[in-house]
Amino acid sequence: MIDKKLIKHIDVGVIILVVLLFCISLMMISSATHVIQNGITRQMRVQSISFCLGIIVVLLILFVDYNTFSNFQKHIYIACILLLLLVYVPGIGKEQFGARSWINLGPIDFQPSEVVKIGFILSFAKFLEDKQNRLDTIKDLLPVGAYAAIPLLLILKEPDLGNALVIMIIIFGMTFISGLDYKLIGKGILAGTISLPLVYKLMKPHQRVRIDAFLNPTDLSLPGNYHVIQSKIAIGSGQMIGKGLYQGTQNNYNFLPVQESDFIFAVLGEEFGFIGGFIILIIYFLFLYKMIKIAKNAKDLYGCLIVVGITSMFAFQIFENIGMTMGVMPVTGVTLPFLSYGGSSLMTNMIAIGIVLNIGMRRQKINF
Repeated sequence: MIDKKLIKHIDVGVIILVVLLFCISLMMISSATHVIQNGITRQMRVQSISFCLGIIVVLLILFVDYNTFSNFQKHIYIACILLLLLVYVPGIGKEQFGARSWINLGPIDFQPSEVVKIGFILSFAKFLEDKQNRLDTIKDLLPVGAYAAIPLLLILKEPDLGNALVIMIIIFGMTFISGLDYKLIGKGILAGTISLPLVYKLMKPHQRVRIDAFLNPTDLSLPGNYHVIQSKIAIGSGQMIGKGLYQGTQNNYNFLPVQESDFIFAVLGEEFGFIGGFIILIIYFLFLYKMIKIAKNAKDLYGCLIVVGITSMFAFQIFENIGMTMGVMPVTGVTLPFLSYGGSSLMTNMIAIGIVLNIGMRRQKINF
């Protein structure tokens, strides 16, 4: 059993915000999958089951002191690598949406890179903790880069540009908090900017097309631009208060692509307007703010780094997903946390929340 002294430190606000986001998610998925015409859809069932399973996982995580994960740093890291390699095993790995990043589990498909994001954060946090305040030179960063490169390159090889970008943001956020020298940050930004043309050339053809489409938004011959334009029309047509639940025309006539997942925000914007979109942004702001507070109050650097990694993951996914529906970010297939349809994505998010709550409630040592 969990000690009562620990239970009283659980951040109830985070739980309320997650439940609220899930309820909104179920409502928007029901609209995106046309529940009035089709009845309860498979997507709604999968989302509900995933959330219920996620609650069980959260409760199980709360029983384990998060510092236990640090004892299995190498095991977790190796497990992440093996999971990413599993997609290439014949009969197990599955190609979907142009990427070999799925594992066939019979009735459902599982995306290893989603869970790997959490595993990587847990192992990378311990790796960085051991190097606290020893990241002053490029030489100090070489082991950090080597450690992060293997899972990052395997995700890029699938290819899964969206989750690769998420991993990169996680790496930067955690490394920065662990004491990265400010001069190195400037040099890194400069080197990254200079290397952009090379990175572009090394991208897969379909990835380069996404960048081309982003830079030429009015060119409908480029894949993705038509969908982004439809998304912008949907959000714009919602105006101030929206057309009402189940009343979105862009949604009902299926002009929006993967509207239950990648473009779920466009569905919400059309049906609930600027007010609805603004409320979602406020909820996300409070959600991230609470997580930053938990990171700040963590009792050790390991816990702080984990929460920073998870917060970086959520913050980037929120910014990228909403940004791409408005045409201000390239389309990468990154889902909107807790709102987009997806069993793997929702389970990953619930695992992340369980770990954050675990760290938050153990922020003080218990004196018996």
